[in-house]
Formats: sequence, structure tokens, C-alpha cells
Amino acid sequence: MGNASRAAIISDRRITGLSAGVIAELVAELGPLWHERHQARLASRQRTRAVGAGAKHRLVFVDRLLATLVHLRHGATHDVLACWFGVDRSTITRAVGEVRPLLAERGCTVSPGVRLRTLAEVVDHLGSGGRTGIVDGTEIRVRRPAAGRKDRDKFISGKSKQNAVKTMVLTDGDGRVLFCSPTKPGSCADITLARQLVLVELLADGPAVEILADAGYQGLGAQTSGRVVTPPHRKFKKNAPDWYEEMYERQRKAHSSRRIRVEHGIAHLKNWRALTRHLGRREHMSDTVLAVAGLLSHQQTADLTPARQM
Repeated sequence: MGNASRAAIISDRRITGLSAGVIAELVAELGPLWHERHQARLASRQRTRAVGAGAKHRLVFVDRLLATLVHLRHGATHDVLACWFGVDRSTITRAVGEVRPLLAERGCTVSPGVRLRTLAEVVDHLGSGGRTGIVDGTEIRVRRPAAGRKDRDKFISGKSKQNAVKTMVLTDGDGRVLFCSPTKPGSCADITLARQLVLVELLADGPAVEILADAGYQGLGAQTSGRVVTPPHRKFKKNAPDWYEEMYERQRKAHSSRRIRVEHGIAHLKNWRALTRHLGRREHMSDTVLAVAGLLSHQQTADLTPARQM
């Protein structure tokens, strides 16, 4: 790809979803790491020629990163990206497969130079600042497993009645993404996923943190000494007094108005087409979710930096 085309992609945030400043930071951070892993991979096997011999890369790291960003943002196929960048489709496939794990390992950026990579770090971050967290599960549609697979039914979601994978998203009170979990098959319930991620133990033994959740997490409040706050239980299923209906609706709306921010955070994630519907291999979904969450949080932090508001 020529310098003019590369500059056009970097300068237009609509193409990659990221500003030029964030892309420059990614290149500076991930470039040396990619080169180090690439050299280690070359030296890890027996060779008939010296390392560095043979054909040279036609796709430099900057272009590899840009191709991965465009793929995640717009869901462009590898064939289309290959035509755009002037290389073979297999080169794009290899580039995305190498860059995507690097992006997934970065974690979510909460301030310049500070990242959260585990759920325990998120709970400590919320507790140290007296902040409120909001948790919810979201599903991403995937291809139906091939006939004859013993785990074919595991991906059928009871909520959407489609083949999907599920991830748990945790945001702060402003809707900024702080954590996305690795994906699980769509048949996994929201509360089950939270328990598998040991959220109960982290809240019960960690700092005092308020976590807002929807009705799918009812029951965690009692297990975490009230730190998980869910909508109020409805005591009257029918023939409820007028005063109770008014009180219940007031409490429900008050809780919903605070919890809605996590839906906004999930909506920002779903703006990246790779998380709208995934047509690739399901084994890559965890890296895709973590990569998009890290990129989104990095851009959100950059947008809030005073120097970028001027």
C-alpha cells in the first residue's frame, strides 16, 4: 500500500474507528512486540536457510494493523482487504491472526498508561475510587456448528433462539467499558457466567463496591452481602394494590435509569461489525471481543484526555 493510501486510512476515523493519535500509539506499542514474536517464531524450528533469507514481507506492520482494524470495524472479508492492500488473501489472514491476539492482550484503558486486564483488577479499581460498576451479558450470533458435533446444541441461546456466544461486560457509571470476559456458548446463563468468572468471591472478599445488574443476576445480592443490586422483586403477581404498583414502578425505573449506561457501552461495542455477527471461527471470538473492548476503551480514554479536547 502506498503512503498516500495509508495516510488516507489513518486520517479518517470512520474507516478504523480510531483517531490518528491512538493508531500511532498502537504502532509504537505493538510493533516491537510483533517483531519480537515473529523472530522468535522463525528461530523456533529447524531451518534450511538462515533467518531473514527468502522473500521479504510485502505488508509492513502498520498495514497489518490497519487491515486488522478495518476487519474488526467493518467486518470486511479477507478477500476485499487483500485487493485493497495489494497482497494475497492468505497474507491478510496471517496478519489478522497475528495482530488480533496482540490487541486482545492489552486490556481496557482507564487512563493514560493504566489498563485493567482481569476482573479482579476491575473490582479493585472500582473499590479504590468509590465508583459504581454495571454488569450485563450480551450475545453475538455465530455460525451454526456442523451436523454431528456432540456440542452442537450448546451454542443455542434460550433468549434469542439463535446460535450465539455470550460475554459479560462490565462498565463504570458513565458507560465506559472496563472489562469483557472471554466468550462462552450461548446456552450459558448470565448469572452462571458471572459465577464462573468468580465475581461472587471477588465482591465478597474484596473492597466495598456497588454493582448494578438486571433481573438475570437476582440471587447474587444475597451472596455478596448486597453489593450486587438488582431490580426490586415483585411481591404481588396479580391484584396488586395501587400504592404498591406506584412504589414498584418508581423503584424499577430508578434502578433502570442508573443501569442503562451498560447498554450504551454494549451498543458502542456492537458498532464494530465483528461483534454484530461473527462469521469466522468460534475459537477466535474471545480474542475478537477482548481486542474490540481494548480498542474502544483506549479511544474513549483518548477522547476524555484534556489535551485532545482543545
